[in-house]
Amino acid sequence: MATTSEKRETFRRMHESGCFVLPNPWDVGSARYLQGLGFEALASTSSGAAWSLGAPDNGITLEQALAHVAALVAATDLPVNADFEHGFADDPEGVARHVARCLATGVAVLSVRVWSR
Repeated sequence: MATTSEKRETFRRMHESGCFVLPNPWDVGSARYLQGLGFEALASTSSGAAWSLGAPDNGITLEQALAHVAALVAATDLPVNADFEHGFADDPEGVARHVARCLATGVAVLSVRVWSR
């Protein structure tokens, strides 16, 4: 199993080499399936995570999102990019705290969307 540092370095190198396909698993089974198909990295999907829990897109809690990302990371040897919605906070400090918690799951990278509410 690659270390988190190795996964982050792999993901960085992939970006340096140009475009690549980044599929979106919605659960552990689909993450393992996509790895088996030969993909080199994965990206979580907030809608897939929510729908797999019976919630609408952008309708899960911070704790549910962290558990989902941690499960994907643990299920595969591949680097995972986390779709971390809006960072689950309305202020920069809260987003920073939550991003740190997400990074602690072992994700290679994460994305945070900014929008007005």
